[in-house]
Amino acid sequence: MNLELSEEQTAARRLAEEFVAREITPHVVEWDRSENVDKSIVKKLGALGFLGLTIDEEYGGSGGDHLAYCLVTEELGRGDSSVRGIVSVSLGLVTKTIASWGDEEQKRAWLPRLTSGDAIGCFGLTEPGTGSDAGNLTTKAVRDGDAYVINGAKMFITNGTWADVVLLFARTNDTPGHRGVSAFLVPTDTPGLTRRTIHGKLGLRGQATAELVLDDVRVPAGALLGPEGKGFSIAMSALAKGRMSVAAGCVGIAQAALDAAVGYAREREQFGKPIAHYQLVQELISDISVDVDAARLLTWRVADLIDRGEEFATAASKAKLFASEAAVRAANNALQVFGGYGYIDEYPVGKLLRDARVMTLYEGTSQIQKLIIGRAETGISAF
Repeated sequence: MNLELSEEQTAARRLAEEFVAREITPHVVEWDRSENVDKSIVKKLGALGFLGLTIDEEYGGSGGDHLAYCLVTEELGRGDSSVRGIVSVSLGLVTKTIASWGDEEQKRAWLPRLTSGDAIGCFGLTEPGTGSDAGNLTTKAVRDGDAYVINGAKMFITNGTWADVVLLFARTNDTPGHRGVSAFLVPTDTPGLTRRTIHGKLGLRGQATAELVLDDVRVPAGALLGPEGKGFSIAMSALAKGRMSVAAGCVGIAQAALDAAVGYAREREQFGKPIAHYQLVQELISDISVDVDAARLLTWRVADLIDRGEEFATAASKAKLFASEAAVRAANNALQVFGGYGYIDEYPVGKLLRDARVMTLYEGTSQIQKLIIGRAETGISAF
């Protein structure tokens, strides 16, 4: 792997950095306090091509490789993880999955809208009673002539109240476990689909997180994405790539924590000199710095494997596990550097810590990642 970035990758990173400084940084505190990101950000993300990265230009995408995607995602995570989540879910989980599994009609119907920001997608897998145990979801889709009728509920759905389409997973037969699960593309204006915003979150406050309820939601048979019964495989393939995106966002959080800690340590004086002079403060900063570099390299390795067409799922789990835990450590250490001021939301590190904490929970908890890695190493499933 050549670690020197190409001109195109460097340009993508610079464009994202400028976008964050212009469109995100001035609003971060306001969005966090109000629990609401300005929805106009979606069209701006689309206009710059950030919602079409790695997608063929034939379908409205902006092309590029997965490392460029990671670089952009990292910068968005450095600015505001709530905005990063919009891209990670709509592009990383939904658009890419339609590009991989959709038929031509589905691609033509959804990809140009999603890549431009004219539409946004959400990923309907988690349920109130099934988080890590996604193979035993209970939402049901029953065939009725040339349609499916869907009933059930989904929980903690990122972009849920903003989305125009749900990549929804439901059980289409009584086969136990994951073999009975299928995937559907469900427009959110379909009668019977209701959405409720989840407020009071610890972090990612500006993100549109929702509960979805499906009451006799009727969709045509053409809404089925991929073969019937292959939904779990579709979900897992989406999440494997999604974990790279989460890891990249976590690198952004850790980098923001490093930047904030270094800046504050140089300016804050105690006992007659900047606290950066003190060895224990330098220890906190050095720990953050090492975590940033290690998490970044693990994430870049996943992107390299994907772009070379090699197996990447285990590497993605390693990157997601390490980067999410590293982001928590980095933000916590940065808060310690700030002392009491780190506890006030006028300063950035408290939000970084709150946002980082959820990264160890979604798209597979740290414990699930360890089980995946352990199974890959031993060949023995812990389930």
